[in-house]
Amino acid sequence: MERQSSRCSHASHLMALAAIGLTIVLLLIVNVLLGTVKIPFWEVCRILTGGGSNEIWTNIIFSSRLPQALTAIVAGAGLAVSGLQMQTVFRNPLAGPSVLGISNGSALGVAIVVLLSGSVGGVALSSLGYFGEAAMSVAAVVGALAVLLLIMWVAQKVKGNVTLLIIGVMIGYLANAIIGVLKFLAPEEDVKAFVVWGLGSFSRVSGDEMMVFVILMAILLPLAFLLVKPLNLLLLGERYAANLGLNVKRSRMLVIISSGVLVAIVTAYCGPIMFIGMAVPHLARAIFRTSDHRILMPGTAFCGSALALLCNLIARMPGFEGALPVNSVTALVGAPIIAMVIFRRRHREVAE
Repeated sequence: MERQSSRCSHASHLMALAAIGLTIVLLLIVNVLLGTVKIPFWEVCRILTGGGSNEIWTNIIFSSRLPQALTAIVAGAGLAVSGLQMQTVFRNPLAGPSVLGISNGSALGVAIVVLLSGSVGGVALSSLGYFGEAAMSVAAVVGALAVLLLIMWVAQKVKGNVTLLIIGVMIGYLANAIIGVLKFLAPEEDVKAFVVWGLGSFSRVSGDEMMVFVILMAILLPLAFLLVKPLNLLLLGERYAANLGLNVKRSRMLVIISSGVLVAIVTAYCGPIMFIGMAVPHLARAIFRTSDHRILMPGTAFCGSALALLCNLIARMPGFEGALPVNSVTALVGAPIIAMVIFRRRHREVAE
């Protein structure tokens, strides 16, 4: 009887994964079809198969819409998996990719480069085009990895997760304080460029940059999946996991490194994308109704990709001039979803 129940549960999980996968495909198609410029469906099909004759439409598809959609897929998956890892390690439902200050470190790196370029070098980084964008990406990675190294050093010195969590939050506040001082001292043009970067966008990545980003995430995400067993053991509590033979300190360190690197790469290419990392794991738990990371990890990645595609679609819906900030859309779309999940869970608990 138990074996039959397990098979039914496994089948339902596979069906849910397949449904979300189909949703991702449909949202990808809609993202490529819709935009400020109307392109007929069959013309889009011809362009994607290499038979398009309109150069302007071809350029729109391959230089803008398709890169944005692919970026949203991998960025959403990376942030969602990172958030799941943080929530499991710290046993905190409000934990997310930015909980240890890694996103703030990224922002600080960009702030130092962008906000000091005009006042010290006399040339606004925002006016340097591709070179300026590359410099911002490098600065974001350096800032995030610097904070990650600091967190790793602190993790070796402290035992409790709560202490590490508090230190991470303090690092985030410190980074924000330094950014505030730099904003006050920087020229108005540089401040505007930094604020625009901070709004987050899937449209910054195109061409060779997109290929590098997708390849990096295609390597990092499977590596994150290798931590499924330690994450399942950590759910049982650190003492019980240690009794089962898990090296808790090393496992915690590996999860923090995995989560931090995922956040660093996504932030470098897309800017700070909020809310997805904190909200999507709750959505995945509500859909799959399990705490088993063998199911939850791919389910969370799929949900993250689908939600990111939906937010990207809303951000550049026809009728809008340009594109809305992605961070605003992620909050507007995600907050009601999570509120609904929490209320449904509460209603189910009361009913039981």
